[in-house]
Amino acid sequence: MNATKKLYDAGQSLWLDNITRDLLTNGALKRYIDEFTVTGLTSNPTIFDHAIKNSGSYDSAIRERLKAGKSDEDLFFEIALEDITQAADLFRPIHERTAHVDGWVSLEVSPVLAHDTETTIAEAKDLHRRAGRPNLFIKIPGTKEGLPAIEETIFAGIPVNVTLLFSREHYLAAADAYLRGVERRIAAGLNPNVGSVASLFISRWDVAVAGRAPQALNDKLGIAIGERVYKAYSDLLASPRWRRAFNAGARPQRLLFASTGTKDPKESATLYVKGLAAPLTVNTMPENTLKAFAHHGEFGSLLSADGGDCEAVLAAFGKAGVNIETLAAKLQDDGAKSFVASWNELLAVIASKSAALASAA
Repeated sequence: MNATKKLYDAGQSLWLDNITRDLLTNGALKRYIDEFTVTGLTSNPTIFDHAIKNSGSYDSAIRERLKAGKSDEDLFFEIALEDITQAADLFRPIHERTAHVDGWVSLEVSPVLAHDTETTIAEAKDLHRRAGRPNLFIKIPGTKEGLPAIEETIFAGIPVNVTLLFSREHYLAAADAYLRGVERRIAAGLNPNVGSVASLFISRWDVAVAGRAPQALNDKLGIAIGERVYKAYSDLLASPRWRRAFNAGARPQRLLFASTGTKDPKESATLYVKGLAAPLTVNTMPENTLKAFAHHGEFGSLLSADGGDCEAVLAAFGKAGVNIETLAAKLQDDGAKSFVASWNELLAVIASKSAALASAA
């Protein structure tokens, strides 16, 4: 039994943090499902930027939509929806077998909307309608402006992947927004079982503090943040408020560990997989990390619901001058800006390809 199957049997879902048309057409994604126990998939603007920029597999789809006079943004969402719905269909049997707990795919609203509540809500509803798949999460950032959009989208019955979370406080705010939407559905006599995950970004913490703390603390901040949030998650699911919602038919919003590819070349490629194993959670990992873990990965103990030694580790970073709250805010802001930059680059790539294909016609 390979490591991915052992991790899945321990209660953690393994999702692929990547999508390309080639992955879909050459059978690689299907092999990952069958051989590596992959049970879901996430995407973001950077992933689509790389996929379209580095492949000719999208040229015919772009050419076809050029003839229809589509704008660059409309063109992107149409071809992204083609990929996402095809992936959703591959995961649909898992979605049904797990009573809709697993087998999800994710598509993000335009990142330029990270601070625009109303337009985020409208775009989330539109994308979910156009996809027409029950196992599609719409990714909405957990920014201050994103939180009311999350509540409204959940209340509308649309599954949400809350992205760009970096701290316990970010997670708790996102979980509260989700639960408010669920409680409003209960009060309105609607089915409260609306799927959601809360995506906590891990590796960017260690990148941000590289060289700013004693060597003994190298690559330990991301896992400590993960442990702290896992404790908050465990406590929240045991609270009377959540139990009332569960009693009315709601299901947990699962904690998802995102950005789990190791950035430090001196560390193991599976650092954040081994260190963040926990039941009723998801780890979404880049393709290289997934392969590395499947072939030679291992994990020892599962995360402790009490947070383990995370507070001692975080205190050590505090003594080294790292302000966790300030850095979390910066990481979220930088993450939003990074996705906007990737989005703009993506649209530029589409425009460039469109011009080249038009001139070659």
